[in-house]
Amino acid sequence: MPESQRITLQEDLTIYHAQEQKMLLLETLAQADAVELDLSQVSEMDTAGLQLLILLKREAQKAGKKATIAAHSQAVRSVIDFCNLAAYLGDPLVIPAQETH
Repeated sequence: MPESQRITLQEDLTIYHAQEQKMLLLETLAQADAVELDLSQVSEMDTAGLQLLILLKREAQKAGKKATIAAHSQAVRSVIDFCNLAAYLGDPLVIPAQETH
C-alpha cells in the first residue's frame, strides 16, 4: 500500500461532479495510508464539494489514515471560511503571495 498519494482536482467541487469525485477520493483513500489534496485549480465549490471534504476527513479518521488539503484555491478558501470549517478540516489555509498584494 502506498504511504501517501497526492490528488490534484481540476474540476469544480460542485454537485455536478460530486459523484465521480467521491468515488475517486474514497478509492484513493482505500489504496493509501494518506491522501493529500491539491485544490489550487478548483474555480468553484458548493456545499456538495464541502461535504466531500468532510466525508474524506471522516473516513480517513475512521480508518486510522490521514487526509490533508495541501493547496486551496480562492473559491475553496471562501467556502471553508464562510462555513467556519477551517478548524474542523484542520489544514492551514495558505494564501499565495500574489493574492496578498
